[in-house]
Amino acid sequence: MERIKQALEKARAQAGSNTQHVQPGPRRAAPATLQPAAPPLGDGGIDVNYTQTQVVTLDPVHLERQRIVAFSKTNPNNWAFDVLRTQILQKMDEKGWRTLAITSPTAESGKTVIAINLAISVAHHTQRTAMLVDFDLRRPRVGSYLGVRKTPSLNEVLAGTAPVAEALINPDLPRLVVLPTNEPVQRAAEVLTSAPVASLVSDLRERYQDRTVIFDLPPMMAGDDVMAILPRMDAVLMVVGNGNSTQREIEESMRHIPAGQLLGVVLNKADAEVRRGYEYGYGNA
Repeated sequence: MERIKQALEKARAQAGSNTQHVQPGPRRAAPATLQPAAPPLGDGGIDVNYTQTQVVTLDPVHLERQRIVAFSKTNPNNWAFDVLRTQILQKMDEKGWRTLAITSPTAESGKTVIAINLAISVAHHTQRTAMLVDFDLRRPRVGSYLGVRKTPSLNEVLAGTAPVAEALINPDLPRLVVLPTNEPVQRAAEVLTSAPVASLVSDLRERYQDRTVIFDLPPMMAGDDVMAILPRMDAVLMVVGNGNSTQREIEESMRHIPAGQLLGVVLNKADAEVRRGYEYGYGNA
């Protein structure tokens, strides 16, 4: 873990960023249109009426097995993601940002699990709505982690055979919609730089002012996909799996993130051999 911290410190110094890090814990870790209704008079929270969006019921056992702990507010491990959510929303609000890209230096760092849990935590916020988009076109896994397979999905949207509205799902949680991808997409980087994707990102960002859109991206070192789409993102959250990436891979990945765009760093799977559950901590990374 010390090696990871040293790499983060060096990369942060090179980027001149004021990055924080969190430690969420060990490795274990139908047509559709979102139609927000008027806020209820009681608590002032945002109410969402899914009159067309397909609502799917998730399996709690499957979610627990996949380390999706934020879905149930009674899960004692979800608090780390609530704290992470609060930090991220505060920073994004300061800049007027609404789109957040989540990536990692290399594979198996836990970025998709972080993305899902964070999106769910944002949706639990009564004044926010959240959208999670599976933009890891090389290895889409959001649907499998949630235990759902929606057709049409983003694959059909990108192919021009289905509108976005028909590909969205609501995982039986108010204020959250998911745009899953079923199959890997060829020439992913070229697709992400295309005009249709630019239009899609802009539309998802601008349609609802209370919405935070989280994009699960591929690892930085998997190709040029992330570099291709980052100019269209407001902010980036880097997930570093303890023991998954070398110092050089971390430094190289952070070097490709534009100055001012790096929102923070999640140090995942920290001290997994001695800790149980999800833990949170922050400081200069």
